[in-house]
Amino acid sequence: MTSGLWELVLKGIWVTVQLLFCSALLAGAMSFVVGIARTSRRWIVRFLAGFYTEVFRGTSALIMIFWVYFVLPLAFGWQLVPLWAGTLALGLTYGAYGSEIVRGALNAVDPAQREGGIALSFTHWQRMRLILLPQAVPEMVPPFSNLLIELLKGTALVSVMGMGDLTFSANLVRLALQQSAEVYTYVLLIYFVIAFLLTRLMRGLEKRLKAGVGKEPDSMPARERKRAETTGVGAGAGAGAGNAGGAS
Repeated sequence: MTSGLWELVLKGIWVTVQLLFCSALLAGAMSFVVGIARTSRRWIVRFLAGFYTEVFRGTSALIMIFWVYFVLPLAFGWQLVPLWAGTLALGLTYGAYGSEIVRGALNAVDPAQREGGIALSFTHWQRMRLILLPQAVPEMVPPFSNLLIELLKGTALVSVMGMGDLTFSANLVRLALQQSAEVYTYVLLIYFVIAFLLTRLMRGLEKRLKAGVGKEPDSMPARERKRAETTGVGAGAGAGAGNAGGAS
C-alpha cells in the first residue's frame, strides 16, 4: 500500500481507539449504576434498572446505532456527530450487559459479610462501599475483560454511519487497491493486536485488585485445582520435604 493509504488506515485505528475508550467509559458507568440499582431495596429502582437492562439487551446494537443516528434527529431536531452517536449507542447497549456482571458479583459476596456490616450499624451505602464492592470488583474483571473485547468488535458497526473507523477506512483501501484478501487480513491482525493488548491490561488489573484484597488470580483450571486438593499433592510434597530434612 502507498503511504497515503497507510495514513488512512492509521487514522481509522485512532478513531476506533477513541470510540472504544469513550463507549467503554459510558458502559462502565452504566454497568455500576444500573447493577447497584438492581440490588436496591426499593422496588421502583429495581424495576427501572431491570427495564433498562431488558430493553438494551433485547435490541440489536446495529439497530440502536441506526436509531440514535437517524431517528433521534427527527424526534429532537438535533444531530449527533458519528463519534458521539456511536458512543451513546454502544455504551448503553454494552452497559446493560455489564450491569448483570455487577449485579451477579455483588450477590455472590458471602451473606455473612452483609450481616457483619449490619451488625456494625453501617448504612446501605457504607456496606456497599466498604464491604461489598472491594470484594466484588476483583471478581468482575474477567467478565468485564470479555465484554471489553466484544465492545471492541462492536465498534466496527459504526461504519454504517460513514464514520472513518478502522473497518470503514479498510473498506476504502480495499476499493482503491481491489485486494480484498490482503486488506482484510491486515484488519484482522490489527483487531487481534488491540484485543490482545486489552486482555493483558485487564489481566494486570485483575492481579493488582486481587492482591489488594489478599487474593491471587486462579493460575490453574478449577478441575485441576480441585484434584490437587483432593489428592493432597501439596501436603504430600511438604511432608516429603520434611522427611528429607529430618533424614539429613
